[in-house]
This record gives sequence, C-alpha cells and structure tokens, in this order.
Amino acid sequence: MTRVDIPSAPPRSGWDLHCHTVFSDGTETPATLVAQAKALGLAGVGISDHDTTSGWPSAQEAAHAAGLPLLRGTEITAEDERISVHMLAFQYDPRNRHICELFANTRASRLKRVRRMVDLLSQDYPITWDSVLEQVKEGGKTTIGRPHIADALVAAGVYETRSDAFADVVSTSSKYYIPTPSPSTHEVVKAVGEAGGVTVIAHPGDLSRNPRLLSDEQILRLVDEGLDGLEVWHRGNPPEQRERLLGLARRCNLLVTGGSDWHGKGKPNALGENLTDEATVAEIVRRGAIPLWR
Repeated sequence: MTRVDIPSAPPRSGWDLHCHTVFSDGTETPATLVAQAKALGLAGVGISDHDTTSGWPSAQEAAHAAGLPLLRGTEITAEDERISVHMLAFQYDPRNRHICELFANTRASRLKRVRRMVDLLSQDYPITWDSVLEQVKEGGKTTIGRPHIADALVAAGVYETRSDAFADVVSTSSKYYIPTPSPSTHEVVKAVGEAGGVTVIAHPGDLSRNPRLLSDEQILRLVDEGLDGLEVWHRGNPPEQRERLLGLARRCNLLVTGGSDWHGKGKPNALGENLTDEATVAEIVRRGAIPLWR
C-alpha cells in the first residue's frame, strides 16, 4: 500500500468530505451544498448521504456547472460488538451487486424501525407517520431516519429545533429509541472493497454517540480486512481521541480525513469547519474504482 503522510494538525485548506443533503437527513439540496462549498473557496466537496447514492446525479450536475471537483461517497451505518459505527465509503462502483443489496436491506430495515418509533411516540406526542413523511424532501429516494421524526416534532410545536428533539425524546437514551438494524463493520469493509471503494471510519472518537468506542483491537482487525482510513478531524473527536487515532493511523499507514458532518440547518456543524488535505483526496481517488468528478 502507498505510504501516506499523516498530518499532525487539521489542514486549513482542502476538501470537506462529510456532507449530507435532502437525500438523507440534510436540509439542503446537493446544488446548495456545491454552491456553498464554492463560495467558501473549498478545493472540492464530498457528498456522503446515509446508505444511498440517490443524490449523486444532482451533485454531479451541480459540481460540473460550478467547476468544483466532487468526491462521491456514502455514510453507511454499521455495528461492531454492539457499538454503532458510521463508515464513509468513497469512490466505489454504485452498480456493484453486493453494495446495492446492502443498501436496499439497510434502507428497508431503517424504514421499519422509524415506523415503529413513530408508533410509540404517537401515543404521547402529536405526530403521525404522515406528518413524518411530510418532512421527507425526495420521496422514496430519501433515506428516512430519526431526523425526520425530530422535524415532525418541531413542525407540531413540541420542540423549537431538531437539536432540541435529539436532546430529548429522539435521543438514543429515550424510551422511544430503537437501534438501527445494521450490517457488521466487517461486511461493510468487504462490500466496499468488492465495489472498488475506499472505507473510512467516521468520527471514531465521538463519545457522545456511544458510551463505548471501538477499541484499538477492533480497528486493527478492520485494517487487516482492508479498512483505509480514520476520520480524525471531526468536531466530535476530543483532543485525546485525535491523538489516539493519529497514533493508529501512523502505526497502520491509514488515511486521515476530515469533514464537517454538515446537514445544512439540521445541525450546527458549519460547512468546511474540518477539512481533508488535497494529497489525501488524491490518494482516495487513486484507490477508488471511479474517477474524480469534475
């Protein structure tokens, strides 16, 4: 594997690789994502909606018109020894049978899980399945999840913002919460690898998402199976976790990426607040099955 440079501090210029649009739980279109990235002077941007490639065509059209390079990706929800793990998959062949089946199964499971949560919540709060569907921007192309429940609660006047709902009844500690049925991290690494893509664990040091993080040993097992990198530059990773993750990256020659986890108005995360350097993006493209979109 090609040796990669491991930066010791987040880059001040480069690409934001972790961005969500209306095709999952973001509030803005791919065109808005591209326009804002261009206005900020980013070198390029990555689309990474949850468990789908539905936003790729719109993002490609907008990126071409704006003259801004686009990295195509997806954030995949996985599980490893009862730990929920988000994994970023970049530059893979979206026609690959294994990954298409993985997304189809995950989206179907997500839909059933969200409906069950709405059934529970509707006993105590003024929301219905129809009011949740009203929050979905792209119909059947959208990956539906907890943010749409939160938005329905906001629309019903229960909370002022999505973040308020996530801090209360939509949180993982709520009695209404149902875990997302997910493939294992090992299956995700295998499927993305078969599709010629690059796999990066998203925000692996974020304790606000899990009471227990992936251990070094769990990460090393995934490295042995083909894991490519770690998202170190993310607001959820505290300094001590960044140091730990950088140490693992140096030990295993892993790619180090950064991203804002931008959701438009759906989160306070600002586009471009954490970036990936251009050399790392070039290596992702070199390893990937599809060319960089320009």
